[in-house]
Amino acid sequence: MKITIGHLYPDLLNLYGDRGNIACMMRRCLWRGIQAETIEFNMGDSIDFSKLDIILLGGGSDREQRIVCKELKKIKERFQDYVEDMGVVIAVCGGYQLLGKYYQTDEGVIEGLKLLNIYTEQDEGRLIGNIILESELSKLPVVGFENHRGRTYINGYRPLGKVLYGAGNDGRSGYEGVIYKNVIGTYLHGPLLPKNPRICDYLLEKALERKYGAVSLKKLDDRLESAANEYIFRRFVKGRRPMHLHRSLEGDEKIYLNFN
Repeated sequence: MKITIGHLYPDLLNLYGDRGNIACMMRRCLWRGIQAETIEFNMGDSIDFSKLDIILLGGGSDREQRIVCKELKKIKERFQDYVEDMGVVIAVCGGYQLLGKYYQTDEGVIEGLKLLNIYTEQDEGRLIGNIILESELSKLPVVGFENHRGRTYINGYRPLGKVLYGAGNDGRSGYEGVIYKNVIGTYLHGPLLPKNPRICDYLLEKALERKYGAVSLKKLDDRLESAANEYIFRRFVKGRRPMHLHRSLEGDEKIYLNFN
């Protein structure tokens, strides 16, 4: 089995270590004996979506988003076809905003890809700091770092998770990110995937299922990743006690399921 990851515009969209998401996906494939390669596409490069199994669209400043927006218009229809054909996408911060219809800023409107019926509007003050979610995609809490002025409104789509600590999509709804088919949009930097191996494996599974049919990923020793995840959870989610715990198949790792 082989996975090909397309990293779109890393020369412009690579804030807060988003490239680390690529390294995480590559390594977790190689540890399992799955071949993996990454192809970087910079401005002006031709993109053959039929050869890609996962796409990363990272974060960038408003200026960089404006530049990338012009390039994205050239590939909009092919990108849309890829998404509707269950192509796997992880879009972070600026990349998340570009999935939608538009991003309204103080300096004007940045037109999005319109792959999803969502939109973003700039507001006063930055939503910045550590963030922790409860997500249906992971038995462990999902942890990361957010830094955005944009408030994203997801119009009834499934969120990535419920905010346990932090601001999330708009600082008011109590939810963060979006899920559509095999697309995940999120404000979580850090990078996201090394601290959240369940989310990484979810993306890998979806990509492999689309290409090869039903798969079962070999379990990895995630004790270090889980310890880092639990440390962040314990540090920032104060006053919340787990209603019940159970042990995972990996061993002594504690999995938090429900919170009061």
